[in-house]
Amino acid sequence: MLPFRYARPGSVAEALQLRQDHPDSRYLAGGTDLTVGLRDGKVRPDLLIDIKRLDDLAPGITETDDGGLHISATTRMTEVGAHPRVRAHYPALVEAANIVGSIQIRNRATIAGNSCTASPAADTVPPLSVYGASVVMQGPAGRRELELVDYITGPRRTELAADEMVVGMRLPAPRHPRGSAFARLTRRRGVDLATINLACSASEDGEVVFAYGAVAPRPLLVRDTSGTLIDPESSPSAKDAVLAEMAAHASPITDVRATAEYRAAMLLVLSRRALASATTRLRESPQ
Repeated sequence: MLPFRYARPGSVAEALQLRQDHPDSRYLAGGTDLTVGLRDGKVRPDLLIDIKRLDDLAPGITETDDGGLHISATTRMTEVGAHPRVRAHYPALVEAANIVGSIQIRNRATIAGNSCTASPAADTVPPLSVYGASVVMQGPAGRRELELVDYITGPRRTELAADEMVVGMRLPAPRHPRGSAFARLTRRRGVDLATINLACSASEDGEVVFAYGAVAPRPLLVRDTSGTLIDPESSPSAKDAVLAEMAAHASPITDVRATAEYRAAMLLVLSRRALASATTRLRESPQ
């Protein structure tokens, strides 16, 4: 690990000023991905800006004016998975947050950091995407907000400007009853990156939304409004035809974790499983 300087500002404004003064600096929140980059020499900042103890960016989850949730950028995975409002209305996010790495990683890793890393295999990105989550950024010009699926532009690339920092994630309130679920495939249990991951949301109006991970350079959001997927009278073959049409938008690659052909085949398998869980939860949700 190469040497670097360290700073611990007391406010967002101080952190932004440090970033402006040191363009090659990096923000440190959970640090679970950043530490690996530092160790391997792939990340070489001249300054680490520790944002874990900013007075105006305390970890936590608060309700927004529209009934949704705002998750501070310093909120850890374990806090997200245990929060009662998240568990009640965003179960796919709970499922994803509870399998990120190990318990030690989840006690340190932040929900915002998982999106900022912009890994195609990031586990919390698919559920956040199907829920319509937005990234809240702050810079010298003030705050702005962008949907997560637009914020991530490619592998390790985002719309975050050099003089900005992510201060939170916003989850909009559900518009009507829905069921949702998360599914993931890895080579082995534990801390391995996802070979495929996805989230599914099914609404009472017949809309089904999938967000696929690890099968495209960025989060892939697809939706069906025919009602076929949640219709109990629809045949398995009719549902498979719709799922296949949705999965056809994916562009899986071959790498050390799987071949493109295997990913394409398993994408349909995981889609069926997530759809079954989501529709069951939809039927059980309060009307």
